[in-house]
Amino acid sequence: MFTGIIEELGRVRSVEAFGENARIVIEARTVTEDTKQGDSIAVNGVCLTALDIAPDSFAADVSRETLDRSTLGRLSPGAPVNLERSVTPMTRLGGHLVQGHVDARGKFLGATDLGGSWTVRIAYPPEMARYLVFKGSVAVEGISLTIAALTDDHFEIAVIPKTWEVTNFSHLQPGDDVNLEVDIIAKYVERIMSLSRIPTLGK
Repeated sequence: MFTGIIEELGRVRSVEAFGENARIVIEARTVTEDTKQGDSIAVNGVCLTALDIAPDSFAADVSRETLDRSTLGRLSPGAPVNLERSVTPMTRLGGHLVQGHVDARGKFLGATDLGGSWTVRIAYPPEMARYLVFKGSVAVEGISLTIAALTDDHFEIAVIPKTWEVTNFSHLQPGDDVNLEVDIIAKYVERIMSLSRIPTLGK
């Protein structure tokens, strides 16, 4: 579990395919400080298991399913990536509950500079529409964000200077794919409501 508050902007050192899977090595210093073999680290919002941890890097194996569903399959050496360690019982929940399970890929449409802050526009696929609400939470590239405007095919988010500085947003180009994860609470509510319409046994 994560909070969507990015700790570090790392860089991909290498990507090696093996079979239908891949191993990614990422250069990082902050998230490796107290990470142990097998701990979870979110990479652009995807929960991965840290392996071969060194002071300046870690590796992660990525399955075919994750490569297909997320943007990790398109990473190349030198690419900037958002990094966050998993929460602990003492972690401040500064963002919202993020699982690191990507629901879909969206598209970065562009950003408008408002003199220090930015309005970012993200297109989303139709199947995500029912989970998005005005002023609700969404994770983009693993970043916990609030929807500031919502249309039938895209949403807008306000990005403060700190977020722009420490994440990969400033490196994105219009048309780039981004990882999207909706608020888990919305999915639980949907499931509960669907089951509430099913008659219980004995009635």
